[in-house]
Amino acid sequence: MKGKRNIFLVGPMGAGKTTIGKQLAQSLHLEFIDSDQEIEARTGAPIDWIFDIEGEEGFRKREKSVIAELTQKQGIVLATGGGAILEQENRTFLAGRGIVVYLETSIEQQLERTRRDKRRPLLQSSDDPEATLIALHKERDILYREIADVIVATNENSIKSVANKIISQITQD
Repeated sequence: MKGKRNIFLVGPMGAGKTTIGKQLAQSLHLEFIDSDQEIEARTGAPIDWIFDIEGEEGFRKREKSVIAELTQKQGIVLATGGGAILEQENRTFLAGRGIVVYLETSIEQQLERTRRDKRRPLLQSSDDPEATLIALHKERDILYREIADVIVATNENSIKSVANKIISQITQD
């Protein structure tokens, strides 16, 4: 990891960014931060409530500010929200300030991992979660790939094996 001391995890909801990020940070002795949890801590409100009150635009504005600040830290593993890459400025900060790892997962895995989670505003407002996830994938996959230094599939793999695969790929240089 010469030169770059941060690892930024991007990918869709349900890809395992928070869970894998915690394992990765522990293995590498880095600080773990989840941008959504940071937004909740700063506002004192859950993400779904922010979406209800401020809409997606209001949430994205908060997210942009938090990512601009967090990507300036050193020695962190940062799990971003699934839509963080929608903002060009966020993509620039992520790509320029650390190693970006795209955690790729199937729609089926996303459905399985998010089906009981009541705190996913983009799914909660949908009559067809599968169609929503497919539409989000079509919109966002290219943006994840645009900034990714490493792409790792999370389907059917243990948390530890995914973290080890990431470590192996980022330390090859």
